[in-house]
Amino acid sequence: MPLWAMFSSLDHSLFVCFFSLGLSFHPKRPWILTSLHNGVIQLWDYRMCTLIDKFDEHDGPVRGIDFHKQQPLFVSGGDDYKIKVWNYKLRRCLFTLLGHLDYIRTTFFHHEYPWILSASDDQTIRVWNWQSRTCVCVLTGHNHYVMCAQFHPSEDLVVSASLDQTVRVWDISGLR
Repeated sequence: MPLWAMFSSLDHSLFVCFFSLGLSFHPKRPWILTSLHNGVIQLWDYRMCTLIDKFDEHDGPVRGIDFHKQQPLFVSGGDDYKIKVWNYKLRRCLFTLLGHLDYIRTTFFHHEYPWILSASDDQTIRVWNWQSRTCVCVLTGHNHYVMCAQFHPSEDLVVSASLDQTVRVWDISGLR
């Protein structure tokens, strides 16, 4: 059966009532996370087409979502200006990171270091140490909402894109 056909058997009311703002594949299991406009995060088994769990602690839409590559964790960021780190095995939010002053558009774990990247409508990109639960760097320079940001897969770089019509590459080698 083609993959697209498998998704046709998912709960269609999900797509009618609330739309998904973010998605993330699990690196090893046949799972996806969907972050929804109503603030709910859903964990799906895409092979079995079943809903595994729901997580609901954001106050508003959740836009950024990402699985950790080794730990049983995922990170989410939303319109409540909050970044939450979750343990899906324990089925709960472990802690919340505060610092952004507007909607959070994207959140990503670093592939090697204990960092989370977030981009926000407050025109900043932040790097957080999720182990110490602190913001270690605020990248400023955009003049409008930062719509997305991502870590480079092998270098100490971050790329960001903003509604100010710029894409910026940031050197974060000083954080190590």
